[in-house]
Amino acid sequence: MIDAINVEFPVDGDFIRGTLYLPESTKKIPAVALAHGWAMVAGGDLEDYALQVATRGIAALSFDYRNLGKSDGKPRQHLDPHRQVEDFKAAISFLRTQKTINPDQIGIWGSSYGGGHVLTVAATDPRVRCVVSQVPTISSWRAATSKLNSEELTDQCQRFIRERESSFAGAPLSLQKTIGINPSEVVTYPDKDSYDYMSSQGARCPEWKDYTTLSSLELARNYEPGAYIYRIKNTPTLMIIASRDTTTPHELQRDAFAAMTCPKELIEIEGGHYVVYQEALDKTSNLAADWFKKHLCK
Repeated sequence: MIDAINVEFPVDGDFIRGTLYLPESTKKIPAVALAHGWAMVAGGDLEDYALQVATRGIAALSFDYRNLGKSDGKPRQHLDPHRQVEDFKAAISFLRTQKTINPDQIGIWGSSYGGGHVLTVAATDPRVRCVVSQVPTISSWRAATSKLNSEELTDQCQRFIRERESSFAGAPLSLQKTIGINPSEVVTYPDKDSYDYMSSQGARCPEWKDYTTLSSLELARNYEPGAYIYRIKNTPTLMIIASRDTTTPHELQRDAFAAMTCPKELIEIEGGHYVVYQEALDKTSNLAADWFKKHLCK
């Protein structure tokens, strides 16, 4: 039997909220903290991944980052990767306080933007015992320059400058839609695959919103999880990538994996970025759960 318990824990005056899946056990058990990618929230396929982990006799905590979903925090829909990394670390702290959980056997799972976060957390938090990083962000700058031409990059930079100076003058943060398939509309992810996936998740997650602050994008452009790779020394890390991923470019992921010196394994799924959540969901969730069982249930 697996109990699903609504939980909350504080971070800098706000409360992060999520669900703790707790398998029945007569002894202390390992645990895994799981959080999603760009502007996504708990309630959809994040729960599928968490439940798969729980079937291995491991507690699983799915949660929303601050400013998103059911968690507190303002400005709403503002994504600060460094604060989200701290949210992961707070989730680890929360798990370690639970009387049914072994505080020395904590793993972390993240995908896409969250896949970059777990690499950063693993490199900077010695409490992490193992990691699953799925289709991770490695270098937001290099990802952007692989998709935008020089004119588009210049235009985006100018928008960031205007937004920063407008905010400095006291104006509220501007918002930008996340998905859309109208070529004349400025959105963060203009491709149909993103539209189809995020729309389907939005149907499962009432708290999901189809926009973020514009300044979230500037913060993303300066986020470099791959820069921390050299600091992951002894933490077993499974990286799951998609062979034709252009959203978080697969070439960057392969380079990052090759540079890692920790115990590691690379799994490549045929397809684009979202195949890991869709056609290959059963495979990727089982691979992740088995990795945690192997490295936490000793």
